[in-house]
Amino acid sequence: MPPASQASLRVAPDGLAVAEAVAPDRKNVRPRGGPILRPGRNCWKIARARRATVLVDGADYFAALEKAIRKATRSIVILGWDFDGRIRLRPDADATESPPLGQLLRAQVEANPELEVHILVWSESIVHTPGSTREMLFGADWQDHARIAVKLDTYHPIYAAHHQKIVTIDDCLAFSGGMDLTVGRWDRTPHQAHDPLRVDPDGKSYPAVHDVQMLVDGDAACVLAEVAKDRWRNATGGGAPLDCDCSHDYWPEGVAPDFVDIDVAVARTLPEYLDTEPVREAVDLTIDAIESARDTIYIEAQYMTSSLLGDVIERRLRALDGPEIVVVMAHECHGIIEKWVMGTNRDRLIRRLRQADRYGRLRILYPAITEGGETSQVFVHSKVIVVDDRFLRIGSSNLNNRSIGLDTECDVAVEARNGAQARAVAHLRDRLIAEHIGVAPERLTLEIERRGSLVAAIEGLGGGRQRLLSFEAMSDEGPSHPVPGTRLLDPVRPYRILRLWDRFWRKRKHSR
Repeated sequence: MPPASQASLRVAPDGLAVAEAVAPDRKNVRPRGGPILRPGRNCWKIARARRATVLVDGADYFAALEKAIRKATRSIVILGWDFDGRIRLRPDADATESPPLGQLLRAQVEANPELEVHILVWSESIVHTPGSTREMLFGADWQDHARIAVKLDTYHPIYAAHHQKIVTIDDCLAFSGGMDLTVGRWDRTPHQAHDPLRVDPDGKSYPAVHDVQMLVDGDAACVLAEVAKDRWRNATGGGAPLDCDCSHDYWPEGVAPDFVDIDVAVARTLPEYLDTEPVREAVDLTIDAIESARDTIYIEAQYMTSSLLGDVIERRLRALDGPEIVVVMAHECHGIIEKWVMGTNRDRLIRRLRQADRYGRLRILYPAITEGGETSQVFVHSKVIVVDDRFLRIGSSNLNNRSIGLDTECDVAVEARNGAQARAVAHLRDRLIAEHIGVAPERLTLEIERRGSLVAAIEGLGGGRQRLLSFEAMSDEGPSHPVPGTRLLDPVRPYRILRLWDRFWRKRKHSR
């Protein structure tokens, strides 16, 4: 089983989860300016990618993925919170040219006699996710092949979710980030309030959605393939061995790399369960990155509710020499439980951070589109952190409790080592923000340089068709502590009674 992370968790008397380090250097704030990425501390492995690029929004990701799938000859592994074989990766193309995903996978298997497809989906997706319940429960015609395996992942504690979103091609090309291959994920830049192509397989339209995925090749892709195949083996007990023979070039045509010959770190979250020890590299990486910031922190997240991460951000806001912090989040929450725990705790954390923002360096915003006199929101599903012009993290981890130690997560990160890499990191940050305010990235970059402030540049350029709006909690009054029931509905680790039960059966198993 994978080795445990260097951090453990304790539960404070008030019921909030707090990280407590095992390693001595966690007890001290890491020196700013030093390296952030440290294998064994805040990431699992660091490996070189010949090329790496950031795919913004579903249209770019899905189009690149379709090209990659067509190159596969040995192995396609797909991990996800949800999956739907009915979606089309390129709805802007004719269906004969770009068929539904399930049919595409089946055709690729039939054309390549050695190709195997493994698809692993969270077991409770059939209840909680928008994908096709019928296909997951009863199968579909495209699944009826000896070399296509679709499995529901039950290898997780009660109430935990398998949340990694990884696709690997022949163990030599890998996608990892926030996007599942399911309905409601495809959209294109710039977002429109009403896009005729933004419909699910049943023809029902859905709101604009923003998301981000990282694409890597080389040794970095092999590491992600190892994560994916380890998860498959844990969940099913079988699977193909790792085979990183990458003599063939798998990079999709027409996709320009953002980075060349760069080290990529892989950080995971694995909950304590049966024979698996807890791994919490992802939260340690997030903390180290935030603590290292000198000038700016840019965050995109679906949720930001964690009191632990709130502590870290609050310290940076109270510091005289702290960075500007811009957070772009989803505004709407769906369902009673999500609104109560995620929505309410998000607003309470925003109030807490606003109170700590003594120097006016914090902005917490959500993207919106104004068309025809009406304003609609863009759903933010990405999980991104950019620190200064030297660190970029893209993954599946939200900034909530369950992403710290309950769900399975996988994040990838790069740390700039030279001027070209630093410029690429800064450009990617500006590209993401520019999309939300409807300007060219180069214009935002010039405005940041002119004003000497990321916050001032955003506020100076905003206000057009696409805009960033402030959360109401940034100005209203109210409580700033987590709501009752947070430990139950957004736990930071598996429930204690269930952990004890798992340990009992583990000891019994090993004593035989």
